[in-house]
Amino acid sequence: MGALLALSSAVVYGIVDFTGGLLSRHIHHAAVTFLGQLGGLLLACAAALLLPADAVHTADLLWGALSGVGSGVAMRFLNRGLSRGAMSVVVPVSAVTGVALSVLCGVLVLGDRPGAVAWLGIAVTVPALWFVSGGGGGAGKGTADGLLASAGVAVQYLALGQADPASGLWPVAAGRVAAVLVLLPDAARHARRLKLPLGRCVQALLIGAGAALGLVLYLLAAQRQLLAVAVVLASLYPALPVILGLALLHERISRRQALGLLGAGAATVLLTLG
Repeated sequence: MGALLALSSAVVYGIVDFTGGLLSRHIHHAAVTFLGQLGGLLLACAAALLLPADAVHTADLLWGALSGVGSGVAMRFLNRGLSRGAMSVVVPVSAVTGVALSVLCGVLVLGDRPGAVAWLGIAVTVPALWFVSGGGGGAGKGTADGLLASAGVAVQYLALGQADPASGLWPVAAGRVAAVLVLLPDAARHARRLKLPLGRCVQALLIGAGAALGLVLYLLAAQRQLLAVAVVLASLYPALPVILGLALLHERISRRQALGLLGAGAATVLLTLG
């Protein structure tokens, strides 16, 4: 069940990144990011109320808030990168360092002990994501933003994974509050950009709600699966934007990226079995 939840999180995040990237090409990335976090806050609060928590402690909310800081940083740089770079490059680059940092911290600091098959899957994942991003065959536009976003991705996953399962989904809600506060100064600097047609506002809110749903699924997965494995499975989300970018936006794929997609599929099987 944990592996299925983590993979579901990856699918949701893949769709969110693709649609968020498209929207960031039509309206300012600051508007997409800030309004998205407001949409995420609404969904997270509703989900937390629907799923009763046994006990919510201050530490759980603080871990959730730290995760939200990571989310805010990740989405800010990711959407900025997607507004000016190819989806098949920016999204995978944001995942490469993020998954590596998360897994290393899970093993070295948190004491996770994946099995041999899971280790093989972890070993395959990082180079697979690197190949999907182009395998070092020339950095595209938005690559720097993708690397900056990866630090936020690592903080988001690691911090949320520390919350006590008894706290329910309130850590996710606390994280959305923190993300909104972190992004508030940037939103204030681009206040004029936030004045959008109703349709665009709704799109941004729904994208943010989707991101919150992805985090909810990840949190549930982390409660049932080794954190290192849950992070890696959830971080396979770059494959979907790459595929959608190829099919719908006619972005070109290299042999290295094709190899990376195959590697991501192999890693999914290994981690699920492990």
